Amino acid sequence: MTAAAPLRTSTASAAEYLARALHARGVRRVFGLEGGHVQPLWDHVARLGIAIVDVRDERAAVHMAHAHAELTGTVGIAMVTAGPGVTNTVTAVANATTAGVPVVVIGGAPPMPQDYRGPLQGIPQVDILAPIARYARTVRNADLVVGELDRAISAAEGEYGDRGASYIEFPTDVLRTEVPRQVVLDEFVAPRAPRRIAPDPSAVAAAVERLWSVRRPVVITGRGARGAASELLALLDALGAVYLDTQESRGLVPESHPSVVGAMRGAVMGQADVVITVGRKLDYQLGYGSPAVFPHATFVRIGDGVGEIGDNRRGAPEIFATPALALAAIVEAARGRAPAADRDWAGDLRRSHVERAQAYGAKLAQAPSGADGRMHPNRIFAAIRACVPDDAIAIADGGDILSFARLGLTQATYLDSGTFGCLGVGVPFAVAAALAHPERTVISVNGDGAFGFNAMEIDTAVRHGARAVFTVANNAAWNIERYDQMVNYEGRIAGTELRDSDYAGLAKALGAYAERVDDPSDLEGALRRAMSHAPALLDVKITRDAVSSDAGRGLGYVRLYQPLTAWDDAERKRRDDGGLR
Repeated sequence: MTAAAPLRTSTASAAEYLARALHARGVRRVFGLEGGHVQPLWDHVARLGIAIVDVRDERAAVHMAHAHAELTGTVGIAMVTAGPGVTNTVTAVANATTAGVPVVVIGGAPPMPQDYRGPLQGIPQVDILAPIARYARTVRNADLVVGELDRAISAAEGEYGDRGASYIEFPTDVLRTEVPRQVVLDEFVAPRAPRRIAPDPSAVAAAVERLWSVRRPVVITGRGARGAASELLALLDALGAVYLDTQESRGLVPESHPSVVGAMRGAVMGQADVVITVGRKLDYQLGYGSPAVFPHATFVRIGDGVGEIGDNRRGAPEIFATPALALAAIVEAARGRAPAADRDWAGDLRRSHVERAQAYGAKLAQAPSGADGRMHPNRIFAAIRACVPDDAIAIADGGDILSFARLGLTQATYLDSGTFGCLGVGVPFAVAAALAHPERTVISVNGDGAFGFNAMEIDTAVRHGARAVFTVANNAAWNIERYDQMVNYEGRIAGTELRDSDYAGLAKALGAYAERVDDPSDLEGALRRAMSHAPALLDVKITRDAVSSDAGRGLGYVRLYQPLTAWDDAERKRRDDGGLR
């Protein structure tokens, strides 16, 4: 943990104290777009040697802070100016909060003497962000700026509830106000140890009694389980449960582990008799935990966030605790007790998973081109598997291409936008990843539609030497929506086709290495050249004819009860049969 830097012994501006507090908390990189309202803080941050990654749009700054937090385990910091600078962050703030990623957005605001007079860029910024942030506040007292920053960081890290984005703003006159050293309390400056919550022994005992008596247990993890990898493996081994990760917890359990059965997800969800969620909400990606999707299951819920314990299905029991501590306590309490889990059931699922995963991987390089002669998107992932190292940081951004990427990308370190489903994260995530881990390969696979949201951040990558490889899967369409129009709206195509633009030309104009790839046989060579000359972009022309699993399962149609057609049909049947429970 970084030692606290000494604060000045005389007076200093509130902006200087804020910058020193950030430095004392270990912040060495921030992301932002400069403006006059936040310039006093910006200047002191730069003077302290904290790296400032200046972006082309403020939402990209928050996306970068999000990825930085995910990959470093520290809070991500974004700085933006007032008015449009703040409103440009809204989608990225919502995404970080929905994903439960600790990000603090520091905003500027007009000087207080101009309040209520129509100042430049003066709008109710806190009111805009409060519904989507874990904490949102204007600091009007310069004496309190360091304590308020501490509170914003604590809220983002989940000390007061679920993790997510915090927003804190400082009027420019507050930033410039001189503050006596004696009113700045050191307790708000010193780094804080991560919060750890011990489990209730009675809940642990109830969990052991339940889990060691069932036949078909499954463990499903989320982002909240990060930091509990060894304890999770110990539970899987002791209990004999099968395991489903979600993209937000990929890499916790290696693919080689016998509990991993991700390719058999549908069968597992339909057959499990108890589901143990660890740091995972039961949101739309898990059918809300509905009996229509989990017809035989009850739940055991483990997490240290309220949203990981009580959403949609109650647990019997529910363990509100740091997941690593809870899992370790369960394994210890069950020591010497034989589980009742059906090893044959688990073994059959594992064999089927391995066969299906191997067959899928073998078919990637043979995926047929479309009627338009353009390559199948799976050819991108065949090339990535052939030449991108396993320890690379993989990122996926888009709608249709994300559906292919979830299976095609096998790297243990993987990022996408998460459950909010916002587009435009691929380029900023990759910039932040390459800066946080310059020793690792970073590969970002983007749909052409998604790429357009933050394409100018290629310029940011070039200026800051972020050696990422950006692949644009170019089918000139919003393809999930286009497929929905074809299937459900009598083929009336409206507003879902894009131009076959030259994204390689755009990247070259911004100073990056770039190639346009038409032939799948050229992909591996192009990828190797891109990795050697990063930051680099590959504009890969793919077919619209390939139907992704999300498109084929009806994601674009927006069903009434569930996101996927099969789940929605099951939900309707449950309601029609009177089988509600």
